[in-house]
Formats: sequence, structure tokens, C-alpha cells
Amino acid sequence: MLSIPLWFEITSLVVLTLILVGDLLLILKRPHIPSTKESGLWVGFYVTLALIFAGVLYFVAGGEASRDFVVGWAMEYSLSIDNLFVFVLLMAQFSVPRRYQQEVLMVGIIIALILRAIFIVVLGAAANALSPIFYIFGAYLIFTAVKQCLPDNHDDQAQTENFILRILRRFINVSEEYDGSKLRTVVDGKKVFTPMIIVFVAIGVTDLMFAVDSVPAILSITTNTYIVFTANLFALMGLRQLFFLLGDMLDKLRYLEYGVAAILGFIGIKLILHAMHENELPFINGGEHIEWAPDINNWVSLGVIISAMVISTVLSLIANARDRRRDAIKG
Repeated sequence: MLSIPLWFEITSLVVLTLILVGDLLLILKRPHIPSTKESGLWVGFYVTLALIFAGVLYFVAGGEASRDFVVGWAMEYSLSIDNLFVFVLLMAQFSVPRRYQQEVLMVGIIIALILRAIFIVVLGAAANALSPIFYIFGAYLIFTAVKQCLPDNHDDQAQTENFILRILRRFINVSEEYDGSKLRTVVDGKKVFTPMIIVFVAIGVTDLMFAVDSVPAILSITTNTYIVFTANLFALMGLRQLFFLLGDMLDKLRYLEYGVAAILGFIGIKLILHAMHENELPFINGGEHIEWAPDINNWVSLGVIISAMVISTVLSLIANARDRRRDAIKG
């Protein structure tokens, strides 16, 4: 059982919250389109910050806590890339001015943190109280992995969001044009909402969908609420900058989604094996604890996560190079 000092948990969460607030204030004070260099520096900053946090956690709570955080963070960061594909669709669908996309993403990240905190508390308690629930988590992640490989998966998600947004439009008046980053504006002497409110709701719905996938996944690494939440926090902190860093490259990374699907499928299998390893189901051998199934350790999980992302990225780059050669021959 991991033991992390309460003073460290409180202090670290306060510091990380201040960093997030400072990041948000910078966006509000100076909305702009970040350059590739700026985005790269920010991504590097948050990755370095996560590794420093892992090092501090090692000295404060031990190697197991540090290892679980690193593996959980790497997994959540990998899965969060799938968010980016949907975010690109949403920004295009609602014609969000590029200058204000940073603010939209930051609000989306805050919504995601709130939703995931709720999921972590609820699902974490369920996992600790009833280990067979890992069978349900595992089966759901395998189903999600298969669905991820299907064509037009993100289009289906967008259609779900459109249905919710159509209902929302029935209850509130929304203007046709944006008014900077404002949520409310005046049209013909009446106060109405701008399309920005619709974008925020769409981002929130998207984050809810991904929270349902990612939280059960990280519970395969650890059920420690603090580590689960901080791993999610660090994964989301650099997501906005990663969106601008990758930019148009997302369309070129055609196999990245399959890498994410492979991770989800692997984690689903790991969860089921973990439940079988614990063997606490009453209809199996009278509920007697027998370790007859393998329990995949977290170092193996980290290797699978990194391999899936590297292989899918390399295959995407090879496919793009092949297409360029073919186009050059045709031209």
C-alpha cells in the first residue's frame, strides 16, 4: 500500500494549481497564435516538470509511487493525443478564430480536470471496494479499442456532440458571429450567447467521453487517488501546447489512432488478467485466492505504451514519405 505524506499531497496540488492559473492568466492577458518554437518550449517545460515531480516523489514516497506516476502519466499523455484529433474537428466545425483557440483549449482542460477528478473518486472507490469491477473496465477498454480502429470514429463522436448542441440551441439564443472570446454579446439590443458557449459545451462533452476511457485505464496502473489525479493533471497540462505544436501534422500521423487503440486494448487485457490474478469471484473455486493468471507489471506496461506510440508514428512517417515519392513520380 502506497503511503504519500499528506503535507506533500496538499503542497504539490497547490503549486500545480497556481501553475495552471498562471498559464490561464497569460492566455487571457495576451491571446495569440503560438509559434512552433513557443509551443515546443512549453511542451518541453511540462514534460520536464513531470519528470522532476517523479524524482521528488521518489524521495518523498519511494520508488513504487514514482514508477506508478511515470507509467500512469505516460499512458494518459499517449491517450490524450486522441483528444487532439477531435479538438481539430471541433475547431474547424465551429470556425473558432485561431487567435482564441488557446483560451478554448484551456477552458476544455479545466473542464476535463473537474470531470476526471469526479471519475477518479467514484471509480477509484469502486475498484478498491470490489476488485471484480476490473472485468467490466477491461471489457469496456477492449470494446473502445476495437471501436477506435473503425473508420469515421471521430465523425461519430462529432455527431453525438451535434445532437447535444442542437438540444442546447433550443433553450438558449446564440448569435451567428463570435465577439472575440466573449460568451455573451448584444445583438439588436438583446443580450445573447456567442458561439463560444457552444464550443465550450462541445469540448466538455468530448472531455467527458475521454474521461470514461482514460480513468479506468490508469486504474490498471494504480488505484492511489493522488497518483491517478496527478498523472492526469500533468498529461492535460501540456495538451494545449501539444495541439499547436503538432498542428497540421495530426492529419499526417495517420496511424497514431491505431497506436492509441493498441494501448487501450493492452490495458483492457491487463485489467482482466489482474482481476483473474486476484481471483476473488465467488463462483471460481469458492472465492479462494489462487494466483493462476499472470499479472502484468507496470514496467511492461510502460514498454508497450512507448512502443505503440513510436511504431505508429514511424509507420505514419514512412507512409507519408511513400506518398510523396509516388506524387513526385506522377507529377
